[in-house]
Amino acid sequence: MRILIAADIHANLEAFQAVLRHAEQPGAIDRLWCPGDIVGYGPDPSACIALVRSYPHVAVAGNHDLAAAGKIGTTDFNAAAAEAAMWTAGQLNYEERRYLEQLPEVAYEGDFTLVHGSLRAPIWEYVLQMPAMEAQFRLMETPHSIIGHSHVAFLAEEGDDGRVWMSAWKDGDVVNLPESRLIVNPGGVGQPRDGDPRAAYALYNADARTITLHRVEYDIAATQQKMRAAGLPASLAERLSFGQ
Repeated sequence: MRILIAADIHANLEAFQAVLRHAEQPGAIDRLWCPGDIVGYGPDPSACIALVRSYPHVAVAGNHDLAAAGKIGTTDFNAAAAEAAMWTAGQLNYEERRYLEQLPEVAYEGDFTLVHGSLRAPIWEYVLQMPAMEAQFRLMETPHSIIGHSHVAFLAEEGDDGRVWMSAWKDGDVVNLPESRLIVNPGGVGQPRDGDPRAAYALYNADARTITLHRVEYDIAATQQKMRAAGLPASLAERLSFGQ
């Protein structure tokens, strides 16, 4: 079974389509896992929701998903993110808002727990520093967890002695699932923030027990043109060129 792990799609249809084309070159995707933020920032929220839902999938709620659905406010968003969230909310129909509103904060798929931020703060916490990683491992009830939110691809592993270490995850790196526990962040499909503007995603081969990170070129200019035409904040379009 081939499972696509696509986090932080952020309504970037060109990036999401490029990821799907790349992932399906060797064969069909059997399932899609999304650890949050299907929408927000980008210009194609409805199309991205529809594309996620066209696959057998499990998705969890991200902060931008819930803001677009009207389930949370935008007080904790920066000005550009809040403006984009308001714009996104105005693009969605009732059924799309209901879909986002009803996404669970945490989901379980076999050996994996999916959550957008962290298990102690599913919608908001950025797991980037060691204390947050250690807290995530303490709360995990499955061997591995998949997170998003930071838009930065990385792996964190907990050894038998309880020590935790983090490693960068680069294009083409294959991880053989160990007996020790892992936190996996596949990076951002629609708005990478690691200095690499290419869309990031991971592919889980459940039969081989491997997860591979991939980076994919997409038509950034087309997305930027749509964002400008929609009147979305210019800074959100510009940052796509730099992976920030």
